Amino acid sequence: MSSYVEQALVKDEKIVHIGHISLWSLWHLITAGVLLLPAFGLGLIFLGIAYVRYKSVELAVTTKRVIVKHGFVRRQTVEINLNKVESIQVEQGLLGRLFNFGTLIVSGTGSSHAPLTGIAEPMGFRKAFIEAQDSGRADA
Repeated sequence: MSSYVEQALVKDEKIVHIGHISLWSLWHLITAGVLLLPAFGLGLIFLGIAYVRYKSVELAVTTKRVIVKHGFVRRQTVEINLNKVESIQVEQGLLGRLFNFGTLIVSGTGSSHAPLTGIAEPMGFRKAFIEAQDSGRADA
């Protein structure tokens, strides 16, 4: 089964960068799951929640837009053309800096979008966005 990002691509659009949720941002769920595993499988619930969060978030920079999808049963997507994105902000606390995860805030023209927390390698995502945006301007 292909990902949402792959299904959403249009003609001549290519994926430049794929982003993921960092496992470090899910440490509390994973730890609780492991510790509570002997307690009648209660830990499986926490591990299941961590797995669903990890698998249900997709982020991508393509040659034409930024795509964000989250949700497992109920899907929410944000797709903004590269030329309509005003900024991508990165916020990282101490643990985020140490373990290379953080929050991305994508702001489009005229509107601001909710922060995307726990993203692995947020600076790499930001760099890929800037390079794709610059490449799009050069092609125009």
